[in-house]
Amino acid sequence: MGPIGVFDSGYGGLTILKEIRKALPEYDYIYLGDNARAPYGTRSFDVVYEFTLQAVRNLFERGCELVILACNTASAKALRSIQQKDLPKIDPDKRVLGVIIPTVEALAKVSKNGNIGVLGTPGTISSGTYDIEIAKFCPAFRTVSVACPMWVPLVENKEYDSPGADYFVRKYVEELFAEEPEIDTIVLGCTHYPLLLDKIEKQVAGRARVITQGALVAASLADYMERHPDMDARCSKGGSVTYLTTEHPDKFTDMAGIFMEEPVHASRIELI
Repeated sequence: MGPIGVFDSGYGGLTILKEIRKALPEYDYIYLGDNARAPYGTRSFDVVYEFTLQAVRNLFERGCELVILACNTASAKALRSIQQKDLPKIDPDKRVLGVIIPTVEALAKVSKNGNIGVLGTPGTISSGTYDIEIAKFCPAFRTVSVACPMWVPLVENKEYDSPGADYFVRKYVEELFAEEPEIDTIVLGCTHYPLLLDKIEKQVAGRARVITQGALVAASLADYMERHPDMDARCSKGGSVTYLTTEHPDKFTDMAGIFMEEPVHASRIELI
């Protein structure tokens, strides 16, 4: 038995972990943030895959039977390759899941007119993963995607509540509506973006519903555990959380406490 691993390139995956812990507080978790090499959003497919695989292997070595890629860029650029190419060689009984499919599956229940907007990092948007998966689950839907390269730096530099954040939120939201004024549902395709939610919803001004991923991923994981009792039995249940980072632990602890809204203590590791 081992903990559930939750991986992100930086801090954003903490918004996923927070909701997972609300829904499934009984499990043990290890959160790993590759903060020293963040952000992943502007990196190539090959580099994101390499870094993500290093993190997944590290979490497996720490006893995790199941790893959640709580990062849209990693889910878009690395998940499928890891599932199809690496897991059969590493351990075919272990599992790696992402955050994009649970998000897309919810859209059919939410959107009324099938016009979907996606706001994400350059890496997630350029991958086309949301467009592909939405077309697969909801073939009649139309998807418009806009990259928001300034949003993650704003969050990670604690500028998410600044006047500068207002400017960049307005810029990307209006770019989205300029391309398709009839959008009725907007997906925040990056786990950092919930810290900008108030500003985003203010700018959207009721024109569309804004979807964040945490609760959707948590509900999907709960369903997964119910459908896979063998995996559930292999995940330890002590209610603990261990935080790991590739950055200085003091820097991680300070920022992670803002995301989790509770004291956080982290240890530094290296990924190779």
